[in-house]
Amino acid sequence: MEFETYEDVYYFYNCYAKDQGFGVRVSNTWYRKSREKYRGKLSCSSAGYKRRSEANRPRPETRTGCPAMIKFRLMESCRWRIIEAELEHNHLISPVSGKFYKSHKQVGSSRTVLEDGAGEAPKARTFRTVVVDAGGDGNPQLQDVDKRVWVHDFNQLNLKEGDARAVHDFFRRSQLNDPQFFYAMDHNEKGTLRNVFWADGRCRGAFKYFHDVVAIDTTCLTRKYAVPLVVFVGTNHHGQLIIFGCGLLAGETADSYTWLFRTWLTMMLGHPPQTIITNQSKVLQAAISEVFPKASHLISLVHLMESYPCRFRGLFDSDAVRLDFNRAVYDSVKTEEFETAWERLTKRFGLLESDWFKTFYEDRKRCVPVYVKDTFLAGLFPIQPTDSAPPMLLSYVHEKTSLTEFFVKYDEVAQTMNHMETMADVESRNGSCVLRSRCHFELQVSKLYTSTVFKRFQDEVEAMYSCTSTIQMNDDGPTETHIVREHVPHDVNRSEAREFEVSYNPSEGDVKCICRLFNLKGYLCRHALCVLSQCGLVEIPAQYLLSRWRKDIKRTYVVDHGHDSGTIDTRNPVNRHDHLCKVIVQIAEEGCKSRERYKLALQLLGEMMSRAKVVEDDGL
Repeated sequence: MEFETYEDVYYFYNCYAKDQGFGVRVSNTWYRKSREKYRGKLSCSSAGYKRRSEANRPRPETRTGCPAMIKFRLMESCRWRIIEAELEHNHLISPVSGKFYKSHKQVGSSRTVLEDGAGEAPKARTFRTVVVDAGGDGNPQLQDVDKRVWVHDFNQLNLKEGDARAVHDFFRRSQLNDPQFFYAMDHNEKGTLRNVFWADGRCRGAFKYFHDVVAIDTTCLTRKYAVPLVVFVGTNHHGQLIIFGCGLLAGETADSYTWLFRTWLTMMLGHPPQTIITNQSKVLQAAISEVFPKASHLISLVHLMESYPCRFRGLFDSDAVRLDFNRAVYDSVKTEEFETAWERLTKRFGLLESDWFKTFYEDRKRCVPVYVKDTFLAGLFPIQPTDSAPPMLLSYVHEKTSLTEFFVKYDEVAQTMNHMETMADVESRNGSCVLRSRCHFELQVSKLYTSTVFKRFQDEVEAMYSCTSTIQMNDDGPTETHIVREHVPHDVNRSEAREFEVSYNPSEGDVKCICRLFNLKGYLCRHALCVLSQCGLVEIPAQYLLSRWRKDIKRTYVVDHGHDSGTIDTRNPVNRHDHLCKVIVQIAEEGCKSRERYKLALQLLGEMMSRAKVVEDDGL
């Protein structure tokens, strides 16, 4: 980065230091003979060590020899450029500790408006900076960026005028409409609001059916939207996105994430997901490891590609780099293939010194399909460049969307998602599936799976016929190994033959393809189907027909608290109310499935109301 003046560099680094939780001091400044500054170094206030004092009661040592610093110098353009930066500290830093350093006096107050008021979080200063590529002074590609230094307090939510009322009204309205609505608030030591979580009854009820894979969307939080939203999402039996809860966080801190995850887990009655998909945030990963130690934690490949640094964008747009990168990441069916392709890619294009590529390689076991294919992902993890990631759940949220606007639209989005699931249920239950082939597998699955998932399975059935030959090998033991050759389109004019190993145990009915599509998307791949067909099977083994995709299962999105009318205390009016609400919600779930059921439920509820009013009370 480049700045107009020496003071701007100091002010910018000081704002960054306050945001991170450490102090700043000037380590050195170089002058020319004319007393003009031409070079500087700013360090963490814990840098170096104090000289030994011979006093009887010397002050305790507060420095740790911390290496964190930046170096900058005056360029020919008369701008000050940062030429070296070390961001790691050798001591603990915390933006929420509240510790005040002398250097922060020049930054000003960092307090945000907590009550409803017209104020906003204060802006420290606006700089016009130039982002310079790591290649040095000779790089002609400079990019102008507006860098706004915000003084943000990660210990409290940044509420603007009307926000507190919007939160209160939303929770009050939701509880009136949904007796199973759940919310929690986290306050700091001063009693001001820091983090918020909520989930409606439908979210909580759906979790018991589809809790196997959960994605945590932190897009609004990481991109500094006005609404610091975190969303828990999964997929239902139609492959549609479904909400498992939402939160508002004061900032991307370990404490906030840990509180949010523990609250969410409590709301879900202590049933953690099997797999969690997030972005690449180290703070987020640490919180997940603490709260969900047994869950498989993966990093979204799509989010990684979106975070590709601007300074490499020109390189990545090169057809050769993009082609080799996609082949290494998406086409490798064995880890050895990926390692070989990656080494060739990085050496060919000189990417060994790129921090982004280094980090990507370090995280490869959490994001590259060939490493994660033994984990069930329910279609939430794209495995090809053409696969689309689950869209931002609340797509109407933009950078400047206010909290008040957000809650106005939230109910509409939730109702739209519920309506889409209901319509898909009706289509799957009453619609007729059009078969594309005479394959027995297709007919079998058409009677079991929902329409959307069945259509995806049909693509595999059609592609099964592009697998031209199957060779049986190593049939000494109970498990046979087959080599399936598939002709994959390479471009418009030609195709490429690829081989896939499929193991099959006839006695157990187990079939596993090296591509592991069943784990990634929840249905058998073309290669496994080809082997089963050649071995004379006319039906897919039962263990490969997942209940989560079936259309014949009755799902009631009601929270099960583990008690029924025989175990609750009927003398307690609160328990009576809670249990009746649970039963009535179940009736409502059944009644909304068709017009006839709706009329019948309405009629019966009316009769129940009339009869309940004439029953004589016993005083309890």
